[in-house]
Amino acid sequence: MPSTIWFAPWTSGPAAETAHEKNVTGAAVVSVTEFTPHRPWTALGVNIAGAALRKSWPEVTGAVGLWLWVDPDVRRPRSGSVSVWREEKDLKGFVARHDHLRVMRSYRDRGTMRSALWETARFDAEATRAAVRSFLSGRSQWPRDPAAGGGRA
Repeated sequence: MPSTIWFAPWTSGPAAETAHEKNVTGAAVVSVTEFTPHRPWTALGVNIAGAALRKSWPEVTGAVGLWLWVDPDVRRPRSGSVSVWREEKDLKGFVARHDHLRVMRSYRDRGTMRSALWETARFDAEATRAAVRSFLSGRSQWPRDPAAGGGRA
């Protein structure tokens, strides 16, 4: 049975066209992350840490926007993000930030992580969210992880 995926409201970044615009003209980079804790009680701390990082989103250079998501399965909770960027270098800049590194180091041995990354000629929020929901819920296959040598999706 497919998972239930809940998305938090869209948070616009400084590179968004307007505060209410989710469709971006020009190319964008989409990054999806998933964290599955080894023990269910770890999920709460991860979600709190993600929400704290989200507070700084409006000031993150190159960020178009962000959805946090959660699969509330009691036995196997998962959570992560869907972030949209103007360029991959902006994503890399965020990943290298001290606050992000602190969270990653705190939880890296407490679960498994996977990610997907792709470029799009024009970001469409609804189409992106539908595609992400499909692979997070198991209805379609995850895009290949470029960090694992699989190339871009």
